[in-house]
Amino acid sequence: MKALKHTEVKNITEMGRHSVGGIEGLHLWIKSNTSKYWILRYTLSGRRSDISLGPYPELTLKEAREKAVDAKKLVSQGKDPIAIKKSLKTSLQLQPQKISFKDFALQCIDDKKSEWKNKKHAEQWVYTLKEFAFPKIGNKAINEITTTDILGILRPIWQNKTHTAMRLRGRIEWILSSATVHGYREGPNPALWRGHLITTLPSPDKIAKTVHHAALPYEDMGDFIKRIRHLDCLSSLALEFTILTASRTEEVLAAKRDEIQAGMWIVPAERIKTKKEHRVPLTPRAIEILNIAKQSDPNSEYLFSRNNKRLSNMSMLSLVRGMGYKITVHGFRATFRTWSEEETTYDPSIAKRALAHTLGDKVDEAYNRGDLFKKRLMLMEDWAKFCNSESQTNGFNIKVA
Repeated sequence: MKALKHTEVKNITEMGRHSVGGIEGLHLWIKSNTSKYWILRYTLSGRRSDISLGPYPELTLKEAREKAVDAKKLVSQGKDPIAIKKSLKTSLQLQPQKISFKDFALQCIDDKKSEWKNKKHAEQWVYTLKEFAFPKIGNKAINEITTTDILGILRPIWQNKTHTAMRLRGRIEWILSSATVHGYREGPNPALWRGHLITTLPSPDKIAKTVHHAALPYEDMGDFIKRIRHLDCLSSLALEFTILTASRTEEVLAAKRDEIQAGMWIVPAERIKTKKEHRVPLTPRAIEILNIAKQSDPNSEYLFSRNNKRLSNMSMLSLVRGMGYKITVHGFRATFRTWSEEETTYDPSIAKRALAHTLGDKVDEAYNRGDLFKKRLMLMEDWAKFCNSESQTNGFNIKVA
């Protein structure tokens, strides 16, 4: 088998084991959308074994091949890589002070990733750590990391990359707290913000600019919908459906046909930010879009797909940018919310439910268990009419001054 490249490996989505070539016995084992591991199969003394090299994409294709080469060298010397790995793990447990920040951090991410709905969270954690933390403290023993180390990481990016620095600080704090729980370090957490770093670093609220998703003014929605309909492509259909349902990109692109039932789309809890199942009322145009999309790929399980593969996460954004708009797909949710507040008399709670937002604190949610489906259907029908109208003074449930 030929040696696959990074982009080819990235496009593998089918469950199971996949040979990636380059190193005999090296496989990418896909257990689920968020659980992918590198496995090396080898034979020693007539016995076949599999050793886990690490999670993907935290461990890159190049790094996996390097680890596989090292393991094969051990096999050629008559040594068992699995036995050596277990011995090393035992050694780290007996001598926790020797474990490096990098090794422990990657293990933490691997343990935590199962709770993340979006696999990009793990990629973002690894990226910020590799970019800013590992070069400075990656090889340092986790019990030797000090406040001076943390400030050395954060200060260079605190002013010009404030949001990134804030997320990075929180991730380092979590990793160091986990190390304390596991007995790998003692004492105060040097990445703690309250009562610690707050006394040294400027408040993020004072120096960070709030950046919202760029959104289309609702007055321009009618013209925009006409433009994307003229494009007549799968991405434009997906985008219009996303707009009409006021949904998030991942919710739509991962949507499957068996989620459509009796004029509604039931989005499972794992794809909703609030981790609660969300019923989306579908207007006639939304249903029409799904019927058109199905004709292009009738045997697919996804609502929007080519050759049984869902559209990429960049498909809709690329379409928008190709049309010359400097806006985001997520921004259409803000467009919808602004239209609802500025041009209709619907209670704001209905729009919040339509966006799959919570209505208040946990107490409010406990007593308000309905999802306002019938009222949301009326709202989404008015939204669809507004999007389809030439005049933006359309008179749908308009507020009267």
